[in-house]
Amino acid sequence: MNPHAYVYEDMELSTQLIIKEALNRGIKIDILDEETNFVRLQKGKKIEYIQQATRTSADTYISSRIMGNKVVTKKVLSEYGIKVPKGKDFSRIEDAVSGFHNFSEVDIVIKPNTTNFGKGITILKKGFLFDEYKNALIKAFSFGSTIIVEEFVEGKEYRFLVIGDEVAAILHRIPANVKGDGKKSIKELVAEKNSDPVRGKGYKTPLEKIELTEVEKTFLEKQNKSVDCIPALDEIVYVRKNSNISTGGDSIDYTDDVINAYKKLAVDATKAVGAKISGVDIIINNIKTKPNSGNYVVLELNYNPALHIHSYPCRGIDRRPAAKVLDLLDMGA
Repeated sequence: MNPHAYVYEDMELSTQLIIKEALNRGIKIDILDEETNFVRLQKGKKIEYIQQATRTSADTYISSRIMGNKVVTKKVLSEYGIKVPKGKDFSRIEDAVSGFHNFSEVDIVIKPNTTNFGKGITILKKGFLFDEYKNALIKAFSFGSTIIVEEFVEGKEYRFLVIGDEVAAILHRIPANVKGDGKKSIKELVAEKNSDPVRGKGYKTPLEKIELTEVEKTFLEKQNKSVDCIPALDEIVYVRKNSNISTGGDSIDYTDDVINAYKKLAVDATKAVGAKISGVDIIINNIKTKPNSGNYVVLELNYNPALHIHSYPCRGIDRRPAAKVLDLLDMGA
């Protein structure tokens, strides 16, 4: 046994949850590589290796590769009759640039094919300028050799955490924001919100700090605001368009509020790519109305979904996803 096996406070929070649950079950734990959150669990003769909490033996290599490739994921889901955003992928920036007039009259998302955490993504509202479009393409191509230009679908985005044959938890994620008090500037409100100990960096806390980089400043400019503006009392100001927790977003638990038809949809999408664990991102207009062609769209599947966001939502209860991961791996109860 590694003498430091239980000193895990510096590991990412999702891995900490796995370790804590394993300890409660009397499972032997070896931290093989703290930096990459790689652990080995052993109970009796059964051994399981886990990296970053949700990379496990339950999923095949090819299922993770499918989920990591947005183009392939969309094609597979479409073949199973699951609605995905309309769009086109490009491997040459010249071809993408020439398609400007095909997209300029609708709201679009431009994103790399293989990144997560909102990296390289730009959302453009219809009527955007050519230079804005081209710059967004350049940004997306800086993260990979293939990019996707697709329709931006309005509605609330929900993260469905699928583990095995069930949805373990559902979150609605709200883009990074501050609430005005009529006195403080946006910069000061961000600093105040970031002072909450639940916010940190590197996924070691329930939420991530809000940043004010050029991305956030540009988004504020489009709202005719700057970091020095003073929002009115109770005014909500969003500093990003994307809702990722990794970029400072908030999380609200909706596990008990979404009807079962959408939970089945998330499980079916996960099974379509041959996976056992997935974070399914779905835009839904009405969570109480059954899925139809105009009510939902599956944005993407995430092959290494975070667990901690479902244990520590801004509003809601701990859904104990780590326990469900260990159950899936048949590692005691």
